[in-house]
Amino acid sequence: MGSLFRSEEMTLCQLFLQSEAAYACVSELGELGLVQFRDLNPDVNAFQRKFVNEVRRCDEMERKLRYLEKEIKKDGIPMLDTGENPEAPQPREMIDLEATFEKLENELREVNQNAEALKRNFLELTELKHILRKTQVFFDEAEHGGVVSQMADPSREEEQVTLLGEEGLRAGGQALKLGFVAGVILRERIPAFERMLWRACRGNVFLRQAEIETPLEDPSTGDQVFKSVFIIFFQGDQLKTRVKKICEGFRATLYPCPEAPADRREMSMGVMTRIEDLNTVLGQTQDHRHRVLVAAAKNIKNWFVKVRKIKAIYHTLNLFNLDVTQKCLIAECWVPVLDIETIQLALRRGTERSGSSVPPILNRMETFEDPPTYNRTNKFTKGFQALIDAYGVASYREMNPAPYTIITFPFLFAVMFGDTGHGLIMFLFGGWMILNEKGLAAKKTDNEIANIFFGGRYIIFLMGLFSMYTGFIYNDVFSKSLNVFGSYWKISYNYSTINSNANLQLNPSNKDEYYQIPYPIGMDPVWQLADNKIIFLNSYKMKISIIFGVVHMLFGVVVGLWNHMYFKRKLNITCEFIPQIIFLMFLFLYMVLLMFIKWIKYGPDSGKTDQVHGPFCAPSVLITFINMVLFSGGTAPEGCSPWMYAGQEGIQKLLVVLAVLCIPWMLLGRPFMLMYNKKKQHVQLNNHGTENGDVEGGVDSIQPNSGVVQGGHKEEEEDMSELFIHQGIHTIEYVLGSVSHTASYLRLWALSLAHAQLSEVLWNMVMRNGLQREHWSGGIILWAVFAFWAILTIGILVLMEGLSAFLHTLRLHWVEFQSKFYAGQGYSFQPFSFEIILDAAQSTTED
Repeated sequence: MGSLFRSEEMTLCQLFLQSEAAYACVSELGELGLVQFRDLNPDVNAFQRKFVNEVRRCDEMERKLRYLEKEIKKDGIPMLDTGENPEAPQPREMIDLEATFEKLENELREVNQNAEALKRNFLELTELKHILRKTQVFFDEAEHGGVVSQMADPSREEEQVTLLGEEGLRAGGQALKLGFVAGVILRERIPAFERMLWRACRGNVFLRQAEIETPLEDPSTGDQVFKSVFIIFFQGDQLKTRVKKICEGFRATLYPCPEAPADRREMSMGVMTRIEDLNTVLGQTQDHRHRVLVAAAKNIKNWFVKVRKIKAIYHTLNLFNLDVTQKCLIAECWVPVLDIETIQLALRRGTERSGSSVPPILNRMETFEDPPTYNRTNKFTKGFQALIDAYGVASYREMNPAPYTIITFPFLFAVMFGDTGHGLIMFLFGGWMILNEKGLAAKKTDNEIANIFFGGRYIIFLMGLFSMYTGFIYNDVFSKSLNVFGSYWKISYNYSTINSNANLQLNPSNKDEYYQIPYPIGMDPVWQLADNKIIFLNSYKMKISIIFGVVHMLFGVVVGLWNHMYFKRKLNITCEFIPQIIFLMFLFLYMVLLMFIKWIKYGPDSGKTDQVHGPFCAPSVLITFINMVLFSGGTAPEGCSPWMYAGQEGIQKLLVVLAVLCIPWMLLGRPFMLMYNKKKQHVQLNNHGTENGDVEGGVDSIQPNSGVVQGGHKEEEEDMSELFIHQGIHTIEYVLGSVSHTASYLRLWALSLAHAQLSEVLWNMVMRNGLQREHWSGGIILWAVFAFWAILTIGILVLMEGLSAFLHTLRLHWVEFQSKFYAGQGYSFQPFSFEIILDAAQSTTED
């Protein structure tokens, strides 16, 4: 139980492992997750360590697994995750794993290459099929009287008309034979392709193109692309060469196209036959690929776990040292003292698994180095510990604020978020996440906000629960009140007076005999109807904010006392804790006591018998406190006393004087005591040297010309000056911080008031409009208004106001509470744990 309030006691151990058993022992320690190894080779390059080749082999296996995973995801095959946690394979099993992965990768790459080649062949045949079909139309048009086509320069308006026939083009009475090329080009390149042909060939070519309606698959990328068929007519070899270069530049694919219709039909039939054969082969190839990937998908999760465990083990072994015989590995590690026996059992299991006959040796070492901080957590305390560690990891064995935060954090949040309705929404949301935590944890979503909510599910649950309680105390449910016990106020006016007056005051002392007791719990529901509700709640909430703040800060100072007692810092108790607690109690706790005295002593019932103790004569606590600090007498209306009890003026002056005397006590007490102790030690050392006969040594030690001693004096002077500066900063921070921190707790009042007013405004401006409608249309309007009101309630009052209250509560704990005792200068315990390594690898892969 002690580790809950302080971090675990840690010790530095030296571990001796036989080389043959080192792998199995480290594997057992990784499953345990209770050992943090130190790097004993900090100056050795990562590529010069002993097990660098094994790490490279693991990297290569991981690369192959990632390739398989990518191919599995590409085909949409589900990867089986049984939740198993296989143990790290033995080193001899690495060869089998490497062979398996090598075989799968080579087989998959070969299948992919064959499939790509088949798809490329299929694409070529498909394009050729479209060319034969489209060009057939062009040639048919030529056979029926020629083709008149307009080919225009896209950048100019003039046109050139060319007449083509099957006989060719006649110029000067001579028949000219035209050549042509046919091919396929991407559809978006057609305009630029046409423009380039015009300019490069000076208009001496004729282009016809037709779109391929269905998209074609690119075998390299797998993307669907749209292409067009084109045919270009030209005359002469020079234009032919120029046209082919342009086609090559635009990455157009040219295909042979026969001139004779019979040859084209014969080629088309051959192409269709080959396409059918290719479809059959492609289907068989895809089936084979699918079978390979399905078989791999069943085991890929376990393979990843095994490879990452092997890699982690060899990374850890690279931190070890080899002894001179090269047969033993030496390691240094931080371990919790309570878990040493568990660690030794794990080492024995590893030794037995490896078949070694030499037992491992675990020796505790003495060190002056600060150990790491290790706070054991479970799924409930983990979220609260994360809030504390976000500010700073506790120093070793320092008091851990997390256990107290489990209660104080949701309570202070609820003071600002006091609404039973809104708290119920938060409570139900947190409870739903807790009930379904196994399923939600297994999903491992990439949504960062969802992960934050899930990690803090117990915090949200408690914040909602406490908010329901404070909302019941405030009697506030969605800005409405619960009339559970009825009202304890008595209306003494008759009906005509009530009916003719908008504003009436009720006398709190005018009660029946039955109602001579206070309201059972919380606020009387009649305050919801009162116009002076805000004035009453302001006073009430402001006072309880100060009360909670002073109690919270006093508790922080007391927790600091437990730190001083544990570390045996008696000087800190006498020169820090005692003046701090006196200063806080004599000023601010006294102000809290004045509030309780005022509540008890002044009231409507007391005013009946003694006017001095009536509500009119009740002095202001704030004015009384200010006059107390300024040593000024109290002021009161005529017939009233400024003092709440006899001798108040003298007691207040005494308290202020004692509180002010605590300031030099905090400022000078510790430095002067340290100086006194150092001088006392010097005198004892000098006397001890003289008594032993070392007279010369004793005389030399006090000679002013001795260089060593002079340097010692300078260092002492520097140390003392730094001590005075540090103590001065600490004292000023505490004294001024006590004032500012007390005022900082007024945020409890401010946010509570703001939340209540926002809730009331939302009800009056939105929900009330839906409730005022009648007839059948009122139901429809109420449905729409309620939906709008519910969205604004959850979005603004629960999420935004809840986040605001959460951040303010976090500040009150980090600054106002923890500054009284928490140093937070430690570093966290980071054990070698397979669970942590696998979770980190999984999150990196998902990102």
